[in-house]
Amino acid sequence: MSDFPVAILAGGLATRLRPLTETIPKSLIEVAGRPFLATQLEQLAAQGLRRVVLCVGYLGEMIVEEFGDGSAFGVELQYSFDGPVLLGTGGALRRALPMLGETFYTLYGDSYLPVDFRQVGQAFLDQGKAGIMTVFRNEGLYDTSNVEFADGQILNYSKTALTPEMHHIDYGLSLFHANAFSGYGQDEKIDLADIMGRLLSEGQLAGYEVLERFYEIGSHSGLAELEALLARG
Repeated sequence: MSDFPVAILAGGLATRLRPLTETIPKSLIEVAGRPFLATQLEQLAAQGLRRVVLCVGYLGEMIVEEFGDGSAFGVELQYSFDGPVLLGTGGALRRALPMLGETFYTLYGDSYLPVDFRQVGQAFLDQGKAGIMTVFRNEGLYDTSNVEFADGQILNYSKTALTPEMHHIDYGLSLFHANAFSGYGQDEKIDLADIMGRLLSEGQLAGYEVLERFYEIGSHSGLAELEALLARG
């Protein structure tokens, strides 16, 4: 079954959301009247995904105080702290591996993704690679397109070396086998994009196209847009 644990990357400084995030972490920003993490956790629980590991750093203790073991939101919540040095998105996952086990979902702490997680999980199992990236045909609309995707395959992915053929974007949901992180140190600083790029070069990154757009609270405009969506129910 594809009810693997879910890692939520929620350790960043969220500088784009200042002054909101000067005193609280991004996960506790209120969207439609409640902390955004509550919406994320309830979405996961509704899809039968109840084991969640929160990768936290900046002001993470405030999230622990607010959400505890997650039982009030229908999940079993554990916390993996970056420690004194921010490890980057890939490093945070590497550090959390003992809690995540052999196979796990990953999403960002500022993403609202209207997608069937278990379908993506089944696609990951069917394709049999070390990782899978969900992609959306973005055409530069909601953020910078960074993926070349054709015939169900990711052909190129980069956040920096952009090409005219990049019509898709990394949607923000992925799955990994733990072995995708082998070769990296326990406290090594790594960006998840670099791990994805390495898997792609090794033929170990599958692709899955999502047809409904993503939402995010990583910017003030994104926050306002999601607030309007959730307020409509």
